[in-house]
Amino acid sequence: MTLTARELLDTTTGRLAPDPGTNRLLPLIARGAAGRDTLAALALEQRHVIAADRRSFRHLAERSAAEEPASAPFFAMLAEGEERAAQRLGSFAGACGVDEARAMEYEPLPGCQAYPSYVARLALDGTPADVVLALSANFSAWGGYCATIADALRRHYGFSDEACGFFDFFAEPAPELDQRAREAVQAGLEAGRIDEDLVHRYGRLLQSYETMFWHTLWELEQR
Repeated sequence: MTLTARELLDTTTGRLAPDPGTNRLLPLIARGAAGRDTLAALALEQRHVIAADRRSFRHLAERSAAEEPASAPFFAMLAEGEERAAQRLGSFAGACGVDEARAMEYEPLPGCQAYPSYVARLALDGTPADVVLALSANFSAWGGYCATIADALRRHYGFSDEACGFFDFFAEPAPELDQRAREAVQAGLEAGRIDEDLVHRYGRLLQSYETMFWHTLWELEQR
């Protein structure tokens, strides 16, 4: 039986869902046990991730416009979202005690930057509709992490709504983005361009690098 785009998105997300215990840092933040220096590192690493992902998504939008036009709106919306997220990140960083001088001096951690590096690789040579599927599956877990963090920052750390805005943004449902993902995947299915094996590989690696990101920050708590 041929799957619809919605069914394929749902089954892919289910197959690639991370084990609940994979993110070791999240429970620490959730109960207010993570140090503020670790939260500051999270903010500083995200500065680099957001900037890199924004460029990758713009490139994917440009590639898609020429190769798979139905995927272009999805990536264009992602790039716009990264721009909006960057505008909110400063308030979180400031609440963590990060000023511009500290941000400029900060050296990013390799384990945290593997994820955007792989996204950049997909931007260069991934089939756009396959990348839409893999990213959509990964974003499902990321949104849940952000909802947990936003709640914990208010409950345990006394952060303002403005300081939590970065995580609120990613935790919110995104029906328009979901619709654009369905349109991209449907066009890919109709053109016979979806390679589920490649999608699973992309998604598995994305999720592994996501786990590496959080594990690298968790290790800061062990020092």
